[in-house]
Amino acid sequence: MTDAAIRLAAFKWLEQQVDVHGAVLSRTILARGFPFGDRFIPLVAPNGIFTPREMGLPLSITTAPEGPYSDAFGPTLLKYKYRGQDPSHHDNVGLRRLIAKREPLIYFHGLVPGRYLAVWPVFVVDDDPGSKTFSVAVDDSNVITAAMIDVPTAEDSGAEIRRGYITATVRRRIHQAAFRERVIDAYRQQCALCRLKHEELLDAAHIVPDSDPEGEPLVKNGVSLCKLHHAAFDRFFLSIRPDFVIEVRKDVLAESDGPMLKHGLQGMHGEKIILPRSVGLRPDPELLAVRHQRFLQLAE
Repeated sequence: MTDAAIRLAAFKWLEQQVDVHGAVLSRTILARGFPFGDRFIPLVAPNGIFTPREMGLPLSITTAPEGPYSDAFGPTLLKYKYRGQDPSHHDNVGLRRLIAKREPLIYFHGLVPGRYLAVWPVFVVDDDPGSKTFSVAVDDSNVITAAMIDVPTAEDSGAEIRRGYITATVRRRIHQAAFRERVIDAYRQQCALCRLKHEELLDAAHIVPDSDPEGEPLVKNGVSLCKLHHAAFDRFFLSIRPDFVIEVRKDVLAESDGPMLKHGLQGMHGEKIILPRSVGLRPDPELLAVRHQRFLQLAE
């Protein structure tokens, strides 16, 4: 019963943390862990497959932010690589036992160093020794009860369809969260136009629409913007030229409407945006040119 109680306590604690901090959590919070009895139980450790000493089977699996993005996704399920090359490593055996016992755990997807999207409950549903990969499906937390974790029963007839739908939704969430975290991290947690540094008020704006929501979320197709400038960018009140200079629409420059317009939009005209330090993470000039041409057409 202890394993089941710890799993449910971990799920409940994660719900509370997401309510406070949002879906993306820091490793510091996860490493400190949650209260259980007279101690705190961490949710992550240096190894990707983590079994707390209080438990008999793994509680969580974690992907590394530096790992290949595509390695985490299969056609319909999440993928998780074995630990090391030995299929008999005790961590791999632990995940294999979870398949047989049908017990849920937590999946932490690394977005950038120290930042993880928390997903739960997930089930390890398949093991492929050839590719040394486990398949992982996400389920609805509302169907997970203490009884199911403690004494697993046969899966309901709708489990595969439900998990497939939820897993596809989570894959899109991971993609969106990875794009946001990578872009904002590249711009050093500030708006590229006005330097606002309150991360809660920052967005990752696409330069051109993301044609492949399942593909690699590329920083060069994004700009870190505060919510005001993101809205202005999306509505073509302003544009960023391929030389990284801001251009405000002529009719907006001609308006007179108080200090917010004057300093928040008109004052940006002709200024150069703040750029990532890494040249490889800077906005793609070709993408900026495509969007700027659209801006010029709408301004005519």
